[in-house]
Amino acid sequence: MALPKEPRQKMINLMYLVLTALLALNVSSEILNAFKVVDSSLITSNTNLDAANNTLFTSLDAKLKDPMTAEKAKPWNDKAQVAKKLSEDLNKYLEQLKVDLKKEAGSKMVDVEGKQVEQFKEDDLEAATRLFGKGEGGKNKGEELQKKLKDYRAAMLAIDPEIAKEFTNTLAVESQDKPLIGQDGKPKDFTNAFFHMTPTVAALTLISKFQNNVKNAENQVVTFCHNQVGAVKVVYDQFAALVGQSSNYVMPGEEMEITAGVGAYSKAAQPQISIGGAGSALGPDGRASYKFKASGSGPKSVPVSVTYTKPDGTKETKTFDVKYTVGTPGGAAVMLNKMNVFYIGVDNPVTIGSPTGWDKTQVTMAGGTITGQGSNRTVRVSAVGPASITVTADKTPTKFEFRVKRIPDPVFKVGSGKVRMPSVEFKSQQFCRAELENFDFDLRFNVVSATVYFSGANFQNVATTAIQGNSLAPLASFIQRCGPGSVVTFDNVKVQGPDGVRSIEGKSIALY
Repeated sequence: MALPKEPRQKMINLMYLVLTALLALNVSSEILNAFKVVDSSLITSNTNLDAANNTLFTSLDAKLKDPMTAEKAKPWNDKAQVAKKLSEDLNKYLEQLKVDLKKEAGSKMVDVEGKQVEQFKEDDLEAATRLFGKGEGGKNKGEELQKKLKDYRAAMLAIDPEIAKEFTNTLAVESQDKPLIGQDGKPKDFTNAFFHMTPTVAALTLISKFQNNVKNAENQVVTFCHNQVGAVKVVYDQFAALVGQSSNYVMPGEEMEITAGVGAYSKAAQPQISIGGAGSALGPDGRASYKFKASGSGPKSVPVSVTYTKPDGTKETKTFDVKYTVGTPGGAAVMLNKMNVFYIGVDNPVTIGSPTGWDKTQVTMAGGTITGQGSNRTVRVSAVGPASITVTADKTPTKFEFRVKRIPDPVFKVGSGKVRMPSVEFKSQQFCRAELENFDFDLRFNVVSATVYFSGANFQNVATTAIQGNSLAPLASFIQRCGPGSVVTFDNVKVQGPDGVRSIEGKSIALY
């Protein structure tokens, strides 16, 4: 398209083209953050691979010292050491590339809240191009990196014919011989595909990816060498005393069990410990600790799970409960778990505390019955009036008074439960119900019966019928006659609850 001849319009068009180019070059902070998250994950993975490889070399060293395996371990340990040296050299080179790339992006140390922090232009699109490209001003590190990756792969496969046979098609470091396809669908060389006009943070992530491939390749080869000798042998070289207890609070007459022993630990066992459902960090001696404030009363327990590597290299998980008891200071106590009253016809859970062991405590009740053992009990009452629980601890009785109430009446509802309802909505209802509102117990009432009156529009005289249950099916012929201006009244409503049958307030529904 030709540019307009008019100078002002030509200037506007040129400014538009420049703005479009700037927008195309802009890299959003969301994309940069995404690359940083991936890079952090790769670095963590690399650390884990280093730990796994160190475990294999520790085991190989132990096999060299074991007369039973020394002869067989010697040649394979030598091959594993070659793989280690090749990987260390290439990883050191990749690490230096990161330093060089940050320098190209204007790396500098700045003071942030009293700490020296390295900063560089994370969204710089030119830094990677200058460092890896071979054009004007380019340092041609791209071709150099490609060659080092190819040479590394060839050297790793050349360590032993068996290694080449095993990993020719699966080694984590690729040959880099195949052309890469760009976003335009055209083949590109290694440098242009990975580093041309790539933001600095993205190029750093790619280098971390290559480091991850190298460490994976090292792990593949070293694991293969190790397996030719035998399974991983975990050396336990750290020891600590172990003491456990069945309860951290006891009363006179109660039994307490204490266990003691010696535990052996090794970092190679890689223990993963969860206490109370959450992961716990290991201390210097390989043990984890968990501190918390006790709450409530009565017997308690904390779940503990320990997963570790056994000497034969397999994983095993042990789970158990650490038990303890929370006492009640100052004497006996009774706490209702729901409210400060007992309700007729339902289980009322209570918690009882005693200053002595349960073998010296008796619990009795007047005005109801109480069942259960220890701290957790259940109360049932059948009539409105006073009730009391007496806790006799070490021959000293303490009496606790409570109120007994009926379960409150439920509310009769049809559909939304409103007293004004569209006639179309009412005609679609098939059931009525009785709901308890603002009540802590999870209880249900069923409608037993009700007298139903239809009046207003479409009814010359009041029509009377009845239902026997929650279903509105017996009212079908009357409901179909209803329309705007009709009034439906449910009266003499009886419901069935846990404490028997009772009458509740009905409801009139005006249709519109």
